[in-house]
Amino acid sequence: MVTKAETYHVPVLLKESVDGLRIKPGSIYVDVTFGGGGHSQEILARLDNNAHLYSFDQDADAEENFHPSTAKAQQFTFVRSNFRYLKNWMRYYGVDHIDGLLGDLGVSSHHFDDETRGFSFRFDAPLDMRMNRRAGQTAADIVNNYEEEQLADVFYLYGELKSSRRIASELVKTRSQKQILTTSDFVKAVEPIFKRERGKKEIAKLFQALRIEVNQEMSALKEMLVAATELLAPGGRLSIITYHSLEDRIVKNMMRAGNVEGKIIKDFYGRTQSPFKLINNKVIVPSNEEQERNPRSRSAKLRIAEKL
Repeated sequence: MVTKAETYHVPVLLKESVDGLRIKPGSIYVDVTFGGGGHSQEILARLDNNAHLYSFDQDADAEENFHPSTAKAQQFTFVRSNFRYLKNWMRYYGVDHIDGLLGDLGVSSHHFDDETRGFSFRFDAPLDMRMNRRAGQTAADIVNNYEEEQLADVFYLYGELKSSRRIASELVKTRSQKQILTTSDFVKAVEPIFKRERGKKEIAKLFQALRIEVNQEMSALKEMLVAATELLAPGGRLSIITYHSLEDRIVKNMMRAGNVEGKIIKDFYGRTQSPFKLINNKVIVPSNEEQERNPRSRSAKLRIAEKL
């Protein structure tokens, strides 16, 4: 099923996240982040002949990692779509419940290594950053068209940058002279704001903020989690890997409180009303060996919850 997987994306917390699904015979599972196919391949290897796996990815590059001649092809369906449409696609396939959902919310290493996509400041490329290149505005559209206050909000909310207003002001000043169309244009415009020793980290946060805005990652995550909560059968599992505090907070809120805002609702006896039971109260993190082997995994956190 998987080709180029090792060069495309090394799966993080592979055993721990798939173990977290507690795979059962004849059940239906969803991998909402197919990527290089590593997690899907592991799930498929554990399915009996009556079980099925649906895997989502909106990126055409990821779809190339699926090879339909595999022995278990009949038990696998690739869905070329953003996972925010999980509920619609399950309805399309006639699925009214699922028994487990896995999500690895990190960006594939493939995207950072692709010199043409604009995800990394290591390469001079068009400022694009779209996961789905068929739709939506690019990072260049945002940088050149958003109002200064909108830009500042994006950098503050999604990059957690205290200098967000100064950055936005500098970008507006730069684009008034010439459009900012490439990653190099963007870095050149903001670089003077940062101190040299922290510059790369701060610029990485800027790129993260732009990527999140371009792909509407936070709203998509919220919609997917709400749909997953509705679709999961009692005893079904959520197994979600996060990489930064914004997405981790949303996942934690859903698992603890049953809503993405984290609003605790209690019954008459003061007991928290949540559709989930936490399987791991403390987040699972990669072993030292995995972190050495795959530096991308160092910020990963795995949370698992079971539908009551």
